[in-house]
Amino acid sequence: MAKNLVIVESPAKAKTIEKFLGKEYQVESSYGHIADLPSKEIGVDVANGFKPKYEVSPDKKALVKKLKDLSKSAEMVWLASDEDREGEAISWHLAEELKLDKSKTKRIVFHEITKTAIQKAIENPRGIDYNLVNAQQARRVLDRLVGYELSPVLWKKVKGGLSAGRVQSVSVRLIVEREREIQDFKAVGSYAVSAEFTNEAGKIVKAKLPKNFATKKEAEDFLNKSIGANYKVADLETKPTKKSPAAPFTTSTLQQEAARKLYLPVGITMQLAQRLYEAGLITYMRTDSVNLSQEATAAAQAEITKSYGAAYSKPRSFVTKAKGAQEAHEAIRPTDMSLHTVNIDRDQARLYDLIWKRTLASQMSDAELERTNVKIEADKHSEIFQATGEVIKFEGFLKVYLEGNDDDDEEQEGMLPALKINEKLDNQFIVAKERFTQPPSRYTEASLVKKLEELGIGRPSTYAPTISTIINRNYVEKGTSEGRERQYGQLTLKNGQLKTEVLKENTGSDKGKLVPTDIGTIVNDFLVKNFEAILDYNFTAKVEQDFDEIAEGNIDWVNMMQDFYNKFHPNVQEVEKNADRESGERILGTDPKSGKPVSVRLGKFGPMAQIGDAEDDDKQFASLRPEQNIGNISLEDALNLFLLPKKLGTYKGEEVEVNNGRFGPYVRFGKQFISLPKGEEPLDVTMERAQELINEKVKADAPIATYKNMDVQKGVGRFGPFIKWNGMFINVNKKYNFDNLSQSDVAELIEEKLQKDIDKVIHNWSEEGILVQKARWGRSEITKGKIKIELSKDIDAAALTLEQVKEMIAKKTPEKKTAAKKTTAKKAPAKKK
Repeated sequence: MAKNLVIVESPAKAKTIEKFLGKEYQVESSYGHIADLPSKEIGVDVANGFKPKYEVSPDKKALVKKLKDLSKSAEMVWLASDEDREGEAISWHLAEELKLDKSKTKRIVFHEITKTAIQKAIENPRGIDYNLVNAQQARRVLDRLVGYELSPVLWKKVKGGLSAGRVQSVSVRLIVEREREIQDFKAVGSYAVSAEFTNEAGKIVKAKLPKNFATKKEAEDFLNKSIGANYKVADLETKPTKKSPAAPFTTSTLQQEAARKLYLPVGITMQLAQRLYEAGLITYMRTDSVNLSQEATAAAQAEITKSYGAAYSKPRSFVTKAKGAQEAHEAIRPTDMSLHTVNIDRDQARLYDLIWKRTLASQMSDAELERTNVKIEADKHSEIFQATGEVIKFEGFLKVYLEGNDDDDEEQEGMLPALKINEKLDNQFIVAKERFTQPPSRYTEASLVKKLEELGIGRPSTYAPTISTIINRNYVEKGTSEGRERQYGQLTLKNGQLKTEVLKENTGSDKGKLVPTDIGTIVNDFLVKNFEAILDYNFTAKVEQDFDEIAEGNIDWVNMMQDFYNKFHPNVQEVEKNADRESGERILGTDPKSGKPVSVRLGKFGPMAQIGDAEDDDKQFASLRPEQNIGNISLEDALNLFLLPKKLGTYKGEEVEVNNGRFGPYVRFGKQFISLPKGEEPLDVTMERAQELINEKVKADAPIATYKNMDVQKGVGRFGPFIKWNGMFINVNKKYNFDNLSQSDVAELIEEKLQKDIDKVIHNWSEEGILVQKARWGRSEITKGKIKIELSKDIDAAALTLEQVKEMIAKKTPEKKTAAKKTTAKKAPAKKK
């Protein structure tokens, strides 16, 4: 038995640390928190100083017993969880639950998992920092109280099954307010003028007018004046300029840049960074600091000099500007600056490459540029064209890295040819293009993180789970719209001829952006109206500052909680008693047929339209389509919903109708449901068109082969082409000719899939119909029939017993409910894929 027991919070971290310690050290993992507030009760004794009730979850009891037995045998227990508040709380729970002897327990922290850092930590142990523990407790308890007291109010006043959270609700508010800015925005058109010239050497010079023309007539008048004009270089200014590198990564800037350059969601970025940290490749990935240690700066300087030359090296210090920044240890950086690339999982390697480049660039020389500004005049009018260009004289940090930006429309300046004052220029063409003012951009995951950080809301550890939560709760969704078509005018002057055109462009795309759902908007409006303080941006930031003060030992966490609760709880009681129900109802107008009012609101089954008042016995209902929302649906679009389902007739003895369902419009052919192609209106579908779609579906579903006496079908889905066999969907990669798959191709694909599935299985209790297998992103999952449970990373799937798995399944299985009462609402059937 080893003399020393080291407890960390993840098995990957344990494996890395084990390599640096001798035989006298045994490293074990707690798999995250071993204790937390109970899931089925509030777990906070408000009357007795907000005392939390912690309990060990059932799936951790065997682990706790194992750690307790090991700690009794060890001469010294080293608590080595992460150095932030969550990590401190994990160490505290371990000390409490394992009943560790203080004289035989030491707390160690380190910012990177390297041999030097681990040895230095062991040489400089400390006790548990109860200020950090109390700051974590304050956050956990406050968020539990907000969630447990607000959620029942939402069930009563809005809709059952809803929930609220302190940071999550404020995040939704930001997204809802941005959406309303976009809806209220009125685009104004004007004409932007650009031109192309050639100089005496025949080189191209692109230029534009610094102002726009307000109307088409003004633009046309200008182009008419320009017919036959002669142009020359009126002024030429060249001046040196510099660009400086960005600071090393914080959690927030890493999330933003990984989204821009690697197209990674915030949550995935943090999972990848966690793995890089646990493998000892980067420093701790939850930090507000842009600071680098002296050792790191020296290592970067040495690597830059070695790889690029001394002229590229310029050691720098950066100052953290984030509002309310705390836990400022060090920026995110590689632990070994000489390690340019890593031979690991592709996404981890890409993220490591980004971190390495950003860190080295931050310690490199400025880029030296030469910026040229040219003014071009004509002899027939007074308007001046301007052209700008940049030439890099010395790359500096640009040799390694350039920070991305969030502006999709930002134009990059190019190079200009050599020019001189009074040089004649030949005009090739002038274009006046109608441009429209742009509404504010919808938030992406990255820009929302940036905004939250600017407001001082949340902390590095909260950004990713906050975004996941509001999407999972269906308050916000990722947009899928390509936008709508818009016409714009364009005037072109070329070879003395003026040409007028009307062209088309797409505008208003929300693809990949964060868009509030109807339920998100309604919940937000209710909370803002009734809980102004909780949804206030300054209040939320002030709470974060209070947590920081607790962590510093400056204020008592119980007093802070009491001050908060004395205002919050009476507010909850008053709203629960007196507030009106909220459905987001909008009156759109009057139905021309019946003369009854037409409205939209949130119903039991989601957003719906209604003809008639609440008192009408014969009122009609129709569900809104997925792309429609309560906030901006028109009367015409709402009335069209009542024209469905539209019966088209019979085909091959089966009834055919077109309707709108949960996943969009479809044609129903007997018991088959066939999706309409994107953009196709259900009301425009004729019987002939329906027959085309039915025949295409029948052809697509026809077997292409058989394997082991079972049919094989093929199709194209969300993730590309696939074949379907025995209930399995098998992706077909590019090495196969999908249009002409042979029997041997089919057999190979199926056998590869079967082998992969075998490799994924961790437990196979076939007699119970239960599988535990590897899933995505380093997680595992339990499946039994239609039940699927994704396990958190802190659970060791290999150590699970059948009893523990059965217990998890029992908790996941919903209780049988009595049949719901019949309703007059039309509920479109779910569309089959």
